[in-house]
Amino acid sequence: MEGPMHIHLDVLGGIAGDMFVAAMLDAWPDLAEVVQNNLRLAGLEDDVEAVVHPHDDGVLTGSRFDVTKMGSEQATARPHCGHHAHGHAHEHDDHDERHGQHHHEHVHDEHHGHRHHTHWRDLRAMLEGSRLDETVKRAAIAIFRELALAEAAVHGRDVDDVTFHEVGNWDSIADIVAAATLIDAVGEASWSVGSLPLGRGWVETDHGRLPVPAPATTLLLRGFAFHDDGRVGERITPTGAAILRYLSPSTSIGSSPHVLDRTGIGFGTRRFPGMSNVLRVLAFTAEAAVQDRVGVIQFEIDDQTGEELAAGLDHIRAAEGVIDVTQSPVFGKKGRMMASVQVLTRPDAIEAIGALCFRQTTTLGLRSRTEARTILPRQAVTTSDGMRVKLADRPGGPTAKAEMDDVEAFRQSHKARSELRRSAEAEALEKSHDDH
Repeated sequence: MEGPMHIHLDVLGGIAGDMFVAAMLDAWPDLAEVVQNNLRLAGLEDDVEAVVHPHDDGVLTGSRFDVTKMGSEQATARPHCGHHAHGHAHEHDDHDERHGQHHHEHVHDEHHGHRHHTHWRDLRAMLEGSRLDETVKRAAIAIFRELALAEAAVHGRDVDDVTFHEVGNWDSIADIVAAATLIDAVGEASWSVGSLPLGRGWVETDHGRLPVPAPATTLLLRGFAFHDDGRVGERITPTGAAILRYLSPSTSIGSSPHVLDRTGIGFGTRRFPGMSNVLRVLAFTAEAAVQDRVGVIQFEIDDQTGEELAAGLDHIRAAEGVIDVTQSPVFGKKGRMMASVQVLTRPDAIEAIGALCFRQTTTLGLRSRTEARTILPRQAVTTSDGMRVKLADRPGGPTAKAEMDDVEAFRQSHKARSELRRSAEAEALEKSHDDH
């Protein structure tokens, strides 16, 4: 998958586990096989099959994510894509039909004459013992844990004692494992989500009628912005809310320019009058720039000669993992002149370079941190006469800068330094345009 990007969730109709998976697979269809394989690694039986297929509601086109279980006579599919997972609770389909409800995160197991009651501790143990990659495993467990914590708070019990009536079913596990797989696949992406639709009405549970959003959903979405579009029904399921809580998204894509890389639309099965029931994914890359992390080490020197410090900084500058070293004069206590040193390193090299700073200078203390940085793509081009020129890909077009050491080495007596530099940079820019 591509490098770091920003992914915005546009919650138009709502969000449920299956809608999130469908939208992500609509944007990254090549990951469908990875999702299916991870369902096997998670321990789901061979007769459970996850399928992403095209869907068209007459207005928009996108994808649906369906999970089916092949029975002895025919395939059993969940009646509503997306599960409404309540600990110690379940809903009734007839209420969904009466009120146009968004989704129900369960399958009625009347086909088999029973419902699943799964303790959170048992579900966690199953995932911990699975053959999933550790990063996917941690993400799936974390999403389930968000659900468990919310249910424990709603019902006033210890989290390990929470019993899920529906979230332990094969289709609920498939949705969350699939979501964890896709979140892991996009890597260190940043996430955002806009205002969420509130929904209206009630949901029927074993504990009676609960208002929409359900209590567990409201706990999971504390701090999120909502709006009321006047439509009746459950718009955000607890599993959808748990995914949002796990992602901890910002409220916007930010003010810096972004390039739209791809989009995906995930459908739910419930239809709303005059509105497509979809979740949209918008995946962005930074414009002509790369988001990166950098380590910063800073210290001051007031008791080392200039020659010794220069030699020490040269050793630090040449060390593996060091990006740059700068030195500037500052005034310390009693007006004494000091040298302020800043070392930029790879984040994983902070500790080793810090130790090197202690060995090469007389400082008694360091300050270190990691920071975000934005860097422009760049490349080195060699001109026809062997001069090196650095090209930077700026938003307004590429720029060139000749290496001054090369300018000096190649300078001819009849050419001014500036003329030679401009000639080399012009040749490098022309070569860059030809390559593109």
